[in-house]
Amino acid sequence: MEKEFGQLNPEYRILLGPGPVETSPRVLRAISSNMLGHLDPQFLEIMNETMDLLRYVFQTENQLTIPMSGTGSAGMETVMVNLIEPGDRVVVCVKGVFGQRLRDIAGRCGAEVISVEAPWGKPIQPEQVRDALESAGGAKLVAIVHAETSTGVLQPLEEISKIAKEYDALLVVDAVTSLGGVELKVDEWGIDACYSGTQKALSCPPGLSPVTLNDKARKVLGNRTTKVQSWYLDLTMIQNYWGKERFYHHTAPINMVYGLREALMIVREEGLEARYARHKLNSNALIKGIEAMGLQMIAPEGYRLPTLNAVKAPDGVDEAKARKFLLEKYGIEIGGGLGDFKGKAWRIGLMGESSRRNYVILLLAALGDALIQQGYKANVGSSIEAALEVYNK
Repeated sequence: MEKEFGQLNPEYRILLGPGPVETSPRVLRAISSNMLGHLDPQFLEIMNETMDLLRYVFQTENQLTIPMSGTGSAGMETVMVNLIEPGDRVVVCVKGVFGQRLRDIAGRCGAEVISVEAPWGKPIQPEQVRDALESAGGAKLVAIVHAETSTGVLQPLEEISKIAKEYDALLVVDAVTSLGGVELKVDEWGIDACYSGTQKALSCPPGLSPVTLNDKARKVLGNRTTKVQSWYLDLTMIQNYWGKERFYHHTAPINMVYGLREALMIVREEGLEARYARHKLNSNALIKGIEAMGLQMIAPEGYRLPTLNAVKAPDGVDEAKARKFLLEKYGIEIGGGLGDFKGKAWRIGLMGESSRRNYVILLLAALGDALIQQGYKANVGSSIEAALEVYNK
């Protein structure tokens, strides 16, 4: 018998995990707009507007600021394969899963990798980077994750940027979970190459990865002695499609660009400072509620990532069972731990459209219910009161 297929009808979820997150109806409507050809004059203008809006959000004047086809990992690979050649020495900072991924890609590019490591849940210290650059005797770049999605750590960058400049190394920054939700100043902080993803704080469906390279990074790209190992992600060709030449490289995901443009318009309308403040407020309220419930955050105070809040699962509680309860009884998705924190943590995303007061209060009540089901004495009332105190100050 042939299998019968019903009409596609996914259940509604409240997406409070590490991404994707809630998406504005404006973005979904934009994605469903009439399709154009990838060289249509109307679409070329939409491309120009999208690049301008990305420069605003990245806080940069970089000419090469474009959305790459693919998710945030495509942006990571784009930057690394374009800037690294076999035999290059690179310093990679590792404090979680995505630092490990950067290191893996650097190795696949044939680089001689010097790792700088911090315990999971802790930031990299600037002097660690200085020591690594000193011992390397000439590194091409330093790669670091600004917002480590696996641990909820927000990494300070300015001092590390200054150190990289002292040693004439490019600074490559992973801003997948920070762009549009946490302060990020590409030009002011001296970041040479940066990448992100659409499905996090920009609140757009997954499928594009914003990337920006400054003139120094572009010079390194132009002086390569070997071909970029990835044809699809080769910026030496792709920049000519997004630039004035408009040379065809591959068919752009037209409707995803529509969606990104609309998502960036929403960011601009809110304003970056107001957006950062909103994310910080909702994160602070969640943290106070979590702590009033007797739970602990993973990242230390002062290094907590407002867009991704990592919470330790208490002893005796099955974190996967709690997540299943949230999904089945409340329709709420949160993430489980990765790597060293697998089975030991929850990752709660308060990003973009998901960073809302009503979601914070609902999640605290629902998580308390999930814990009570497993015999944990969660004082839900105190938890919500603690969060409301933050909001009502």
